[in-house]
Amino acid sequence: MASARSRSRLLDRLGQLGIRDERVLEAMGHVPRHLFVDEAMSSRAYDDTALPIGYGQTISQPFVVAQMTSQVLAHGAPRNVLEIGTGSGYQAAVLAELVASVYTVERIKPLYDRARHRLAELGYRNIRIREARDDVLGLPAYGPFEAILVTAGAEVLPESLFGQLADGGRMIVPVGGGGQQRLVIVRRQGDSFVREYRDAVSFVPLIEGES
Repeated sequence: MASARSRSRLLDRLGQLGIRDERVLEAMGHVPRHLFVDEAMSSRAYDDTALPIGYGQTISQPFVVAQMTSQVLAHGAPRNVLEIGTGSGYQAAVLAELVASVYTVERIKPLYDRARHRLAELGYRNIRIREARDDVLGLPAYGPFEAILVTAGAEVLPESLFGQLADGGRMIVPVGGGGQQRLVIVRRQGDSFVREYRDAVSFVPLIEGES
């Protein structure tokens, strides 16, 4: 019951911060965030804050998860989404509540193993998690994807992902260095890629050639 009340308070908070997409709020209300953090952190699972998950990584702030997920759905639910940086698996689970197929890649083996086990335990059959190769960013063999979500901060836009984005698709990626990242939306229109710069965000760094 405590986690249900905490979850409800978090959804109210997200609404106050401007998250209006009821699909996103419903998905985040359904996914048990407390199962994606260490037991010692479970009492803070429904705080609107990023939390450490080990190996220098974090589970993203719920508001940021809601923002990015809302952008994925901005022009209708895509059939397939690629997530770069599985981390705890929480963002993939939220996406899986909303789209038909989620592909997600993780470069840190213990996080990959933990997320794969957790997502399987929770019964997500539409998530395909892969361990990232050091020489490849993304999953080019499985594309193109109607949406790509990068959950780590890139110094510059990772153009190696552009070819994995379907025509009409959207890529959401934090870009910037020196603690000054902004959320960038890239929309593919044929061979053109239109960039839109949005809110300031803070993510752990993305390593090019890895995820």
